[in-house]
Amino acid sequence: MATQKLWGGRFKEPLAEIALNFSSSIEFDRHLYEEDIAGSIAHVEMLASVKVLTSSEANRICTALNAIRKEIKTGKFKLTSEYEDVHSAIEQRLTQKIGALGGKLHTARSRNDQIALDERLFLRSSIKEINKLITNLQRVLLNKAEKNYGVLMPGYTHTQRAQAVMLSHHLLAYINMLERDYERMQDCSERLNKSPLGAAAFAGTPFPINRLKTAKKLGFDGIVENSIDAVSDRDFIIEFISGCSLTMMHLSRLAEELVLWTTKEFSFAQISDAYTTGSSIMPQKKNPDMAELIRGKTGRVYGSLINLLTTMKGLPLAYNRDMQEDKLPMFDTVKTVRESLLVMAHVLVHTTFNKFHLEEELRTDFLTATDMADYLVTKGIPFREAHRITGEVVQYCVTHKMYFGNLDLATMKEFSPKFEPDIFDFILPQTSVKRKQSAGSTSPQEVKKQIKNWTQTLRKRKV
Repeated sequence: MATQKLWGGRFKEPLAEIALNFSSSIEFDRHLYEEDIAGSIAHVEMLASVKVLTSSEANRICTALNAIRKEIKTGKFKLTSEYEDVHSAIEQRLTQKIGALGGKLHTARSRNDQIALDERLFLRSSIKEINKLITNLQRVLLNKAEKNYGVLMPGYTHTQRAQAVMLSHHLLAYINMLERDYERMQDCSERLNKSPLGAAAFAGTPFPINRLKTAKKLGFDGIVENSIDAVSDRDFIIEFISGCSLTMMHLSRLAEELVLWTTKEFSFAQISDAYTTGSSIMPQKKNPDMAELIRGKTGRVYGSLINLLTTMKGLPLAYNRDMQEDKLPMFDTVKTVRESLLVMAHVLVHTTFNKFHLEEELRTDFLTATDMADYLVTKGIPFREAHRITGEVVQYCVTHKMYFGNLDLATMKEFSPKFEPDIFDFILPQTSVKRKQSAGSTSPQEVKKQIKNWTQTLRKRKV
């Protein structure tokens, strides 16, 4: 029974074993058994409502399908390589249990619209889970921002030290990035939430089915209107993986900073031993492997996106067997993003920041050079001239191996008579940060406002 094909009537010879092994998708689409059975039950109930099946027939089929779901879950019925795909396996098992009546399950349906349905159901639930994990990571970042409120650090552009910022402000930037990821997932979920079931192979069916009824039973907002598009579209998977690629890019940037910040050279942060590893040869090593793996796994998701874009780029309408190759990148992306979000949250929970070292680094650099130029602007000097004067002060300090804090007023007046005693307070990192006024800046009041807004936003979110 297991080798019987749903399409075997037209063929004189059985499928060659090598061809069966090459074309079988059961190894990966077996993960869709829950979605496949849910879709089948909704389809059967709809067929009964339009009198294509009797109520008795529908009840027997649905009861058997629920039993098969339990058999698969408990391991009593194994979806092995002897079956062509998950659809064939379940239908054949159904026929074993209830006889010829099982053959009526496929009335007004094709594996083409069946698999498109399964994938939409799978991604819909996967997106909900991923958005829960995104929200959880945002909450971890927010907690770190609250706990480290008031801690200053060097901010960077071009990986060169630029200006003093609050550590909280830096962490809040990632919450903003993740919020866009959350919104993209929500948008993707809304677009994919249309049912392709009832499109059959691609041209529709002569049976008097009610596609909207089936869609409603399965929680869809409506149907994919065009039956050809319904079975040949994989935009929703590509869009999902595209969104996941951006999420992984954001995680990779955060991972890269953790890798840098935990080096001896930076010493900005420490990750708990529970989320680091050692060396097989160098006893002193403590490596940020979890962050590095997240950074590395980003390439897997990018690869999945290119994989599916390439698969779909030259396909004529409607369904083509090439599209069977959509499942591996889809499943791998879901697994990779889910695990990366979860692990990153755990890593951050177990990361501490070296407050005193961060602030000491501010003292021994020129991160308030812009503030010095701004000071001169307040004294009536055009900014471009103030920029030049400050650059000369910096060059003087570099040449004499000193910092702003080592200068005296007399020396500074050699560069501009506009310098007064208040310059020394003006160029303190703490003053620099406090003086920022623009919305969304690194000033304590603006950072506090951001923390409050995110606290309210994430508290309201139902995930």
